[in-house]
Amino acid sequence: MNRLARMFVLVAAVFGLAGAGPAAADPRMILPLDDGWRFIKGDPAGASGTVVDDASWSAVRLPHTWNGVDGEDGGGGYYRGPGWYRTTFSAPVSGGGRTWLEFDGAALAADAWVNGVHVGRHEGGYARFRFDVTEALRPGVNQLAVRVDNSRAETIAPLGGDFTVFGGLYRPARLVTVGSVHLDMADYGGPGVYLTASNVSEAGAEIALLARVANDGETPAAVVVRTTLTDADGAVALVIETPVAAPPGQTVTVRDTARLPRPRLWDGKADPHLYRLTAEVLDARGEAIDRLVLTTGIRTAAIDPDRGFILNGRPVPLRGVNYFHAGRPGRGLAVQEAEIDADFAILEELGGTGVRFVHFQHPQRAYDLADRTGLVVWTEVPLNSAASPSPAFAANLTQQMRELIRQNHHHPSVAVWGLGNEVYATDDVADQAIALMQAVAKEEDPTRSTAYAHCCQDDLDRKALHADLTAYNRYYGWYDETFARIGPWADERRARDPSRPMGVGEFGAGASVLHQQNPPDRPTPDGDWHPEQYQTAFHEAYWTALRERAWLWGSFIWVGFDLASDGRDEGDRPGINDKGLVTYDRAVRKDAWYWYQAHWSDRPMVHILDRRLTRDAAPVAGVRAYSNVASLELFINGRSAGVAPVVDHVATWSAVAMPAGLNRIEVRGPGGLTDTVWKTRVEPTPVPVGPTLP
Repeated sequence: MNRLARMFVLVAAVFGLAGAGPAAADPRMILPLDDGWRFIKGDPAGASGTVVDDASWSAVRLPHTWNGVDGEDGGGGYYRGPGWYRTTFSAPVSGGGRTWLEFDGAALAADAWVNGVHVGRHEGGYARFRFDVTEALRPGVNQLAVRVDNSRAETIAPLGGDFTVFGGLYRPARLVTVGSVHLDMADYGGPGVYLTASNVSEAGAEIALLARVANDGETPAAVVVRTTLTDADGAVALVIETPVAAPPGQTVTVRDTARLPRPRLWDGKADPHLYRLTAEVLDARGEAIDRLVLTTGIRTAAIDPDRGFILNGRPVPLRGVNYFHAGRPGRGLAVQEAEIDADFAILEELGGTGVRFVHFQHPQRAYDLADRTGLVVWTEVPLNSAASPSPAFAANLTQQMRELIRQNHHHPSVAVWGLGNEVYATDDVADQAIALMQAVAKEEDPTRSTAYAHCCQDDLDRKALHADLTAYNRYYGWYDETFARIGPWADERRARDPSRPMGVGEFGAGASVLHQQNPPDRPTPDGDWHPEQYQTAFHEAYWTALRERAWLWGSFIWVGFDLASDGRDEGDRPGINDKGLVTYDRAVRKDAWYWYQAHWSDRPMVHILDRRLTRDAAPVAGVRAYSNVASLELFINGRSAGVAPVVDHVATWSAVAMPAGLNRIEVRGPGGLTDTVWKTRVEPTPVPVGPTLP
């Protein structure tokens, strides 16, 4: 084995792609392509060629976007157009196999050239895709050029949406080299192997295997597909061995069944148990000529109009946030796995049971973390705001739905496929687009439910009726009417069609941590004053109403974290949707975040409200704290101001004397639980009194 091949094997082991055997035996070779890129914004002539002077281009590393600054500064004029990337790599030693160029995401359309040869085009910004580059490779150093374009195109979803479309190679890329007979790499970016469980009980589960085996060689191949499930303790739970006759130049679909005895179920947050799935293609000697390792889980999921979401036979109310992406200031969606991990740590602390991945396919790291943490996922295709009558648009939507489902089939956390969000038009075009997504989702995966997030028309508009489930985006008290409307509206909608499962897909209000007012004035949504206290009041009212309606299959806050939406100009700065429970930079958890933690988390907590309202002229003030313990004691400058019961997760001290100057406000609970804030009471400036007039 030469030095380059050894490097490929080492990388495969690091990425967790090696199987149970020694790393040296791994048949796949992986070469990351994240370093050493040159980038230029625009469309220079000849950029795909082999003789290009790119010395003046910017040196970048993937993930990368060209909208890290202008995509979040407001005005809506961020750059949407082409950009070029160039790099070099050493040709892998394929041994007669095939080499694929794999991207985890490129927004919105990507074309690639290897040594000046066009190797493929992909349209759609949020899914993994691959190009077979074998025929374009040459010994030694190879040149790779990629043109990415995030222009709005009538043929590529999404056509709209209240978010910035960050252009670029904003997720990692790599080369993958496989043998001549392998699990299908041309499977919509999917793994080429799928397990589906049915008739699941404590006694056992029926397992259906579907694998696609490609023979890119010139002779027939007799191989065996061996699929192994290993439990969390390392014990082999199931082995399926299926013989396959693979004609040259063809891809064969393999099906088999087996029974898994006494499965340990993936049970959400109670027990997010995962099996290790190893799929191998074995030659006549029994040696692996391809191997892929995934994780998966066994569970049942159903949604009932009266009982809500049912996991493994018991109701589990889905409550959580809409998660847009792990975007960060100055980088947009071009983030590392560490940022995704940090977001999920915050979501774990919050204590919800579900999460909606909006408004497009998310990076695999997010689905993996949902699996591990036990969060139930609703994930959707980017049919957002608008649809096009173009057949090419329908074909692109179909492609993106197939990518979403095949790339995420094995994630037990995924329970709902989303057909789209808030398509405003009421014509046949919008209706047909949603109907098409329902048909494709059911063709690809009839075992999971589908949902559509409906808004802005009648609740039972025809667009709301294609999916198995309906969810509604509602903002009473923010855009229209008052908080009090949310409960009666939900009851009225349910009464109109009690047989259709119903959820709330979005609800929320804007909040700036720089804007403090108590009591708050009602903000203008597109205005520049978004007091944090109004968001807090909004969520107190909404959750009090929604939690009482256990028949809702899910309730999802808009949104977990502030996000970039360059067309907005509101709150404390332009370019940001500030409805998050956490700020865009993740530095501050707003008061409303703790309202939900008090209700959802079992971990003892306490949080004093209005902590950023640091100056007050009132000599007597009220103090409130969120908590999930029975009672709390308040201390002002070290002296007790009394014990208060925690009523519906809130402790209230209605009248507390505040001396002039800086005050230390501390709330203590059992087991050392404590929270502290500092506030200054300012003495009113005396009004000068003039001489008394006669």
